[in-house]
Amino acid sequence: MPEGHTIHRLAHDYAARFSGTAPRVTSPQGKFSDAADLLDGAVLTATEAHGKHLFLRFRDADWVHIHLGLFGKVAFGDAPAPPPADTVRLRLANDTAYVDLRGPTTCALITTAEKRAVHDRLGPDPLREDADPSLAYRRISRSRTSIAALLMDQKVVAGVGNVYRAEVLFRHGIDPYRAGRDITPAEWTALWNDLVGLMREGVRLNRIDTVRPEHTPEAMGRPPRVDDHGGEVYVYRRAHLPCHVCGGEIRTAGLAARNLFWCPACQRT
Repeated sequence: MPEGHTIHRLAHDYAARFSGTAPRVTSPQGKFSDAADLLDGAVLTATEAHGKHLFLRFRDADWVHIHLGLFGKVAFGDAPAPPPADTVRLRLANDTAYVDLRGPTTCALITTAEKRAVHDRLGPDPLREDADPSLAYRRISRSRTSIAALLMDQKVVAGVGNVYRAEVLFRHGIDPYRAGRDITPAEWTALWNDLVGLMREGVRLNRIDTVRPEHTPEAMGRPPRVDDHGGEVYVYRRAHLPCHVCGGEIRTAGLAARNLFWCPACQRT
């Protein structure tokens, strides 16, 4: 499932190609046809992301709510748009570009009140200007649940996925199994600020890179990482390989239905 930086990047990309235009809106698959008919030819006035949720506003208050889930894909292209595949849930097309949405968990036309309800059930997003990290810490500091599980809970922090949670905990030497209530305010501030910086870079580069300059392939004289994920990381999907910092073996285990990665030697606290 895409992490929050990808959704914010999509909001930017939709805006760059369609903001202020009145695109042709269609649903070749047919599952969004009634809503597409209502939006066809309406001006796209805003795009927004919160965590893993994407919102496209048409006119003043017609919002398309998109959640990609595990299988959703978005593909942009230049005009003229080719004939769409019958798997395309939503296509926008104007004189210069088109974009196809396939396989989302959610693609729905909602009201402003319904959109507000989505925001209300999500935790603060490190990529949003209105984020209040103290709201997340309030939940974390009262919880016996592990910090690794809490970081993945979208009601606590929105947008953090398996990669960012593993990497930020490594970067701060925090044992992923520590209870949330044992995370100090100073530790939480450091974790949050690091997430803000890492995820902003993720939006800018459209990939996740978490290693510090001294641990890049060039600095260490090691081969670049080859993985579908793409970026340079410390522990994610590096089970049984040597840690870039201490040389010890990276461990993996299941936690909250996801694979957790960590270095026991570097993450003792």
